[in-house]
Amino acid sequence: MHYSDELIEEVKYRNDIVDVIGQYVTLKRSGNNYFGLCPFHNERSGSFSVSPSKQMFYCFGCGEGGNVLSFIMKIEKISFLEAVKMLAERRGVVLPQQNESLKEKRIRHKRSKLLEMNKEAANYCACQLLSKNGEKGLSYLRKRGVSDEVISRFGIWYSNDLVKYLHLKGYSYDLMIEVGLAAHTERYGTYDKFWNRIMFPIYDVNSRVIGFCGRTIEKDKPIFLYSPESPVLDKRRSLYGLNIAKRSKEKYMILCEGFMDVITMHGYGFDMAVGTLGISFTMQQAYLLKKYTDTVIIAFDSDSAGISHTLKCIEVLKKAGMKCKVLDLHPYIDPDDFLRNAGKEVLQERINHAQNPFFFEIAQKEKNFNMGDPGSKTEFYRYISGKLCEFTEPIERGNYIEAVARKYSINHEWLKELVNQMSMYVE
Repeated sequence: MHYSDELIEEVKYRNDIVDVIGQYVTLKRSGNNYFGLCPFHNERSGSFSVSPSKQMFYCFGCGEGGNVLSFIMKIEKISFLEAVKMLAERRGVVLPQQNESLKEKRIRHKRSKLLEMNKEAANYCACQLLSKNGEKGLSYLRKRGVSDEVISRFGIWYSNDLVKYLHLKGYSYDLMIEVGLAAHTERYGTYDKFWNRIMFPIYDVNSRVIGFCGRTIEKDKPIFLYSPESPVLDKRRSLYGLNIAKRSKEKYMILCEGFMDVITMHGYGFDMAVGTLGISFTMQQAYLLKKYTDTVIIAFDSDSAGISHTLKCIEVLKKAGMKCKVLDLHPYIDPDDFLRNAGKEVLQERINHAQNPFFFEIAQKEKNFNMGDPGSKTEFYRYISGKLCEFTEPIERGNYIEAVARKYSINHEWLKELVNQMSMYVE
């Protein structure tokens, strides 16, 4: 798709650069310009300048500069066309659609309507959290240590009378049911599916609300309810918190299982955390992450189910051609529990020394062998040798043979010979 220069200029004109950048950077006026801390490198001096008259930005520290489109491309890590679409949508500029069939127009119109309704729902229920109706939800979040800043950043809200409100706004019950905001039974009619729940909106990478997760604060109900798959929500291709984490200055991302894990991580300053959506980690999610980083630190729960998910996740990341490490959370169950008990500095130390995935895998396998029995011990060493055969590059294989020999006190030459023997059968 190619947009005319006139249309691109209109998109830029409609999106004042100070207003747009102000959503990402705290700006203070000084003379004719605005200044703040550069979002593209770590600094304390506030050398990031925005000019309203020129509609340009420039950092005197790192040299980054440009217009509102180049800023969005850089901060959101998206292409030029994606930046044009994002800013056009922000200000209601209608972009032409090329060679679009009637069916495609209907699909696009429906998606647009669903996204519009989800946004309306999020805005309404954000106010509910701060009202009398949301006292229980707000109290729960306070007990969990979730700050007002984090509540605002993730758009957390409370669901109460949502279906009634949306219907008064002109949205049909069918649309609400399709995205999972409402349900229908013969006995109760159409009702709020997420009634009396703390709501966590699920955003896509462009910060559009595509779904929801609701957490109950009552003991007699399922703890979590998720939006179903819909024309706007594909859980296999989405990650919770990625719309925020993609702007992190860190070169890696931390992959969590739970919504509260991600929220707590961000609350403690780990803004590179993202989460799965109640499903096993998929290849599509791996490729989505790969757009923004080549290294993932897996921070799944430390129980047996979490370990099983971690092992599967390692395989998916390998197939996607990504590097990964595993975060040791013991003796705590998850990142949320770890941070509340051990604190930020201890977790950062664990991140700095996150475990190599190869050694994590063989450490889990070791539990199936009796290392006090010579025969079982030999079988375990054969298993390790088989795993070492997976390294086809001679230098890499040699480095791992050396590291394994040192860790398990195996004679280096014996292990090397065993690997060479096994590789003949593997190859």
